[in-house]
Amino acid sequence: MKIATTTLAFCVAALLTLGLVMLYSTGLYSKPDVASPASRFFVSQLTWCVLGIVACITAACVDYRKLKAVAWPLYGVVLVLLVVVLKTKAVNGAHRWFSFPGVNFQPSELAKLALILALAWYVDRYSRQMHTFKRGILLPGVIIGAVLGLIFVEPDRGTTILLAAVSGSMLLIAGVRWHYIISAGVLGVIGLAVSIIHDPMRMNRIFSWLDLEETKTGVGMQGYQAMLALGSGGWFGLGLGNGRQKLGFVSQNQTDFILSVIGEELGLVATLAVLIAFIVIVLCGIYIAMRARDTFGTMLASGITFLIGLQAFINIGVVTSALPNKGLALPFISYGGSSLLAMFTCVGILFSVARQAREGELFKSKNPFATDELSPQTS
Repeated sequence: MKIATTTLAFCVAALLTLGLVMLYSTGLYSKPDVASPASRFFVSQLTWCVLGIVACITAACVDYRKLKAVAWPLYGVVLVLLVVVLKTKAVNGAHRWFSFPGVNFQPSELAKLALILALAWYVDRYSRQMHTFKRGILLPGVIIGAVLGLIFVEPDRGTTILLAAVSGSMLLIAGVRWHYIISAGVLGVIGLAVSIIHDPMRMNRIFSWLDLEETKTGVGMQGYQAMLALGSGGWFGLGLGNGRQKLGFVSQNQTDFILSVIGEELGLVATLAVLIAFIVIVLCGIYIAMRARDTFGTMLASGITFLIGLQAFINIGVVTSALPNKGLALPFISYGGSSLLAMFTCVGILFSVARQAREGELFKSKNPFATDELSPQTS
């Protein structure tokens, strides 16, 4: 376990360091009408980094089992925030942020952790009944649907898809029958497809993704320029700070498309290193989940691992044009305070689960990730 936690900490620290360096680089030529944009991005992210480290250490020191007491209050707070944010002023056509002087807070980031906590509590409580329709898919579907529905209407399709995938993975591990999850997934895909068909902006994104060459001067410009940035970097890049595509060609280069700047300035080697780091983080998370002391710890660690891994996978897929644009940050690297704080808190909880874990035999039960030691509560 010590090797897993040490490796996890090293990978997170390496990604964070790379992110801070690249944020300074991307800011060198961003928004020339703003004084010292490079320093502004760097200092802001560094401030959130310090807060995130404090949150990570705090979460690691607290016994994760105490989080059961806050799972539902936090879930309720998140639902309220997601309703209230719909009343805020739209930014780029979406109601996703609370804006305060110098700070933007995105409640959907808190919703990620809240939903994972709620599902972990639920599975721990009803672990022996997860194979039934009512306990296995109907009631969890209500819990998941309330959060996803509010995020969907912001609108934020990317986070909706991400949390749907994370939730489905957690239910699958919990022992829910395949055909229940597949049926729910098919209904979700149909609903998403219908909403996209009636959304001209997102339909244009889909068409541009299918044919970047034809839309490279319009809707597909961002994806096309990101591909040029990755391709022009070669094996070892053009050198830190020497990237050209960030000079107004790739928008959102400090957030969703920061990987394209990494590829251009540091090359394919650095890009592959980022990919490998996320794979290692996922492997460490899976190891921690398999050796968790109880079902609650297993589900928490699994959900957090899937969250980090799938969000990174989607972001990398978007930047490389393997997926349509989803608007998700690259964990630990992209600019964004609420995202960074949420990810650090998740990593801290992983450390807490690892700290309480038993060494020794892997648990054997109907659910390969669950413990035999604890039975579900009945009251």
